[in-house]
Amino acid sequence: MKKANIVLLGAPGSGKGTQAHMLHEHYGFVHISTGDIFRDNIHNQTELGNRAKVYIDDGKLVPDEITVEMVKNRLSQEDCVEFGYILDGFPRTHVQAQALMLFAKIDWIINIDLPLDYLMMRLTNRRTCASCHAVYNLLSYNKTTCEECGGELVAREDDKPATVLNRLEVYKNSSEPIIAYYESVQTVHHVDGKRSPKEVFDSICAIIDQR
Repeated sequence: MKKANIVLLGAPGSGKGTQAHMLHEHYGFVHISTGDIFRDNIHNQTELGNRAKVYIDDGKLVPDEITVEMVKNRLSQEDCVEFGYILDGFPRTHVQAQALMLFAKIDWIINIDLPLDYLMMRLTNRRTCASCHAVYNLLSYNKTTCEECGGELVAREDDKPATVLNRLEVYKNSSEPIIAYYESVQTVHHVDGKRSPKEVFDSICAIIDQR
């Protein structure tokens, strides 16, 4: 069984979560989402979770040092050590990117690359079932009701054009320093995200299977 530690980068709408899940299914790497780490720490009322909750409840960003410590703790757990992991949603800042390299050995840094106009088109055409919350995209699904339960498909607030544009600008401003930093210390593999999920997955596997 192949073991590797991977940082998977990509903007909202790039399919990063889908690729992380497919890689987990294919290789057995642990899929590490920072959202899950926050929820687990808060639910279990850990010291870090209690500290993070104060900021979240106030609508503020959790400081880098708390996020980094949570991730560091998670990566030291047995499953990550045994199988390797895919980091999805971390690092989000230049400080986090630098901190990660101090306590983790990263084998591959992979960036799913998509132009802004394509991301806008993909995200603004996304629809969610009001009943079962299944997600569809009008670019490939042209019905107004859910295939699973027949519920109405609606556009979420964060998928409306003005909100999407703001989300993408925030990502662009935070990701450029991260990618520039990683390119200064290690190879960053850029994958064309405009293709089908299977084609993107095959490209990522080709990178990982180099060794």
